[in-house]
Amino acid sequence: MTLGLGMAAIGRPHYINVRANTVAKSDVNELKASGFKVLDEAYNLGVRYFDTAPGYGLAEQLLIDWLVNKNDRSIQVATKWGYTYTANFDKNATVHEVKEHSISKLKEQWQVSKKLLPFLTTYQIHSATLETGVLENDAILNELGCIKSEFNLKIGVSTTGENQVEVIKKALEVTVEGKPLFDAFQSTYNILDQSVLSVSDVLKQEGKKLIIKEALANGRIFRNSNYPEYDDFYSTLESIAKKYDVGADAIALQFCNKTLPKSIVLSGASTVSQLQENLKIDAFVLTDEELNCLKKFGIEPSKYWSERKQLKWN
Repeated sequence: MTLGLGMAAIGRPHYINVRANTVAKSDVNELKASGFKVLDEAYNLGVRYFDTAPGYGLAEQLLIDWLVNKNDRSIQVATKWGYTYTANFDKNATVHEVKEHSISKLKEQWQVSKKLLPFLTTYQIHSATLETGVLENDAILNELGCIKSEFNLKIGVSTTGENQVEVIKKALEVTVEGKPLFDAFQSTYNILDQSVLSVSDVLKQEGKKLIIKEALANGRIFRNSNYPEYDDFYSTLESIAKKYDVGADAIALQFCNKTLPKSIVLSGASTVSQLQENLKIDAFVLTDEELNCLKKFGIEPSKYWSERKQLKWN
């Protein structure tokens, strides 16, 4: 199985995505029921890597509850710390999440996250940036080192923004007691933003784990009249998808898998039907010519992230 399941869109009804339809407020019980269905379907279809975070609404607790009935040590779970969900499932909330890279937030969120043991394999700083100083905070780095040692976990960072590569390089330099701290890097990578390719060889050489998020560019890989400059991109993607009788999502996901082999590519599916479409990734194989053709549609990170910042919560 080449896909993992990212739970950002499962635990909260509103996410930064150009495709979703929403309501002003969602029923939490319905959200839970839907989330369990997606988790069950993912497991039944062979998915064994699950990525969550306390910042994803009820996603982390949902996974904790779901794992109670599991006795399969092939399941791997990653979670993060650093964001608190504040929207209370209300579309009209002024603030959906609050970022806080403090030692107190780390200790607070770890008390819940450790309930994911023994399935928890990877613990990450949620959206590490140079601006928060988290990669230079000795108290935090030492605490993560203690967690790593005591529970035999991979410690990682998730990255976002146009300077992702700079953050990854900085994190690679971090040591605790003379040993590299970070083992895993969860970064945005897709046909439009291919910047992580520039450090992929270094990560591979140093034996680091690479997890790919936002492989569908928050829905921007699907034809959208707001992006007329991508018409050639959409036409090419749709043509390849038609050839293999799959959706553009499966093409985009396999692009990530083939251009960054041995990485874990996360599906961000929020429904069973979306997940089933994503998992068609294993039903075909893109040719080298097709991969090279898609590679040509990469854009500058500054443009990519400028567009992403304009997307609304929905």
